[in-house]
Amino acid sequence: MTVDPVTLTAELVRCPSVTPAEGGALVLLEKLLGNAGFECTRVDRGGIANLFARWGEKGHPRSFGFNGHTDVVPVGAAAAWSMDPFGAEIHDGILYGRGATDMKSGVAAFVAAAIDFVTNTPPKGAVILTITGDEEGEARHGTVALLDWMRAEGEAMSHCIVGEPTCPTRMGEMMKIGRRGSMTAYVTARGVQGHTAYPHRAKNPLNAMVRLMDRLARHELDQGTEHFDPSTLAITTIDTGNPANNVIPAEAQATVNIRFNDAHSSESLSEWLWQMADQVTGETGISFDLRIKVSGESFLTPPGPLSDLVAGAVRAVVGVTPELSTTGGTSDARFIKDHCPVVEFGLVGRTMHQVDENVPVEQIEQLKAIYGRLLADYFGPEKSALSP
Repeated sequence: MTVDPVTLTAELVRCPSVTPAEGGALVLLEKLLGNAGFECTRVDRGGIANLFARWGEKGHPRSFGFNGHTDVVPVGAAAAWSMDPFGAEIHDGILYGRGATDMKSGVAAFVAAAIDFVTNTPPKGAVILTITGDEEGEARHGTVALLDWMRAEGEAMSHCIVGEPTCPTRMGEMMKIGRRGSMTAYVTARGVQGHTAYPHRAKNPLNAMVRLMDRLARHELDQGTEHFDPSTLAITTIDTGNPANNVIPAEAQATVNIRFNDAHSSESLSEWLWQMADQVTGETGISFDLRIKVSGESFLTPPGPLSDLVAGAVRAVVGVTPELSTTGGTSDARFIKDHCPVVEFGLVGRTMHQVDENVPVEQIEQLKAIYGRLLADYFGPEKSALSP
């Protein structure tokens, strides 16, 4: 059985699976994988559709996994698109549509590679696919739900590849061996409202908020670590909602986003934020309240057998040795890293989330070939460094 990854990508793009809608994408994949001998289970939770598929023995110590998502971001201004966002039209070797890059092509490539591999060279072990419909959304009931279900059912991956786009400009140039952590602090400063002509009768929360924001923005969190760039802090908004120019407001709000490396944890950074706020409270008498949301901790899969396996497959197919990187935002690898070693590798992500999102069909074919080579090398007759 041979699956054309370009045709499968087009079929998936035609499924309008704007998060959190399933749009028919997982139904299509479940039928395809089931017909190929995979044991499929829908792991839906919280209104989110997820699919678990395994070929081979449950609990086998050699269980290679792929992870990806079929949900996509909204198309935005549909009139700005030169083609139907869900039409999957191909022009001059380029396939257009929402999700073409992020990441229905990646899912199509690993599904096609997995089906071909287990059909033509059935391995001693298991091939596991975890596909979610909640990566672009809150991500609370997607890969997390799949991992929770796997833990309860005794299912496990020994190693995993997340098929997110990882290459900046050229196929094969980069893989992700880790990601920065991400957290957002919603800060409220509370003072006393008053007339601007009598500031001594009021407590202006804006003065304290500006002081705190300035200190946070000027603080150097670190200078980077061995595998990570320096952590960053960005002030994204300061608001009061005050329409009057002669009224000192009672409250002010601000939002801060921190992308942090492995020199920190969300807990240590939360403690630091509270310390800074308490300092300004002591100086101004203005109280602060912080609500902190953590999207994910920083993590690293140290360079070694798994990254070597990926690099070898990429070199064999496209003749490029990928750079080991930890750049970019968050991905579902932040959840999988607690389950098994994980590396991300996919195609060029230049147009993801853009109008006229597109992917060269050649890249989809190359990605399937790389994933197929990964499986062949992992389960091959020669003992792999990843063998249990």
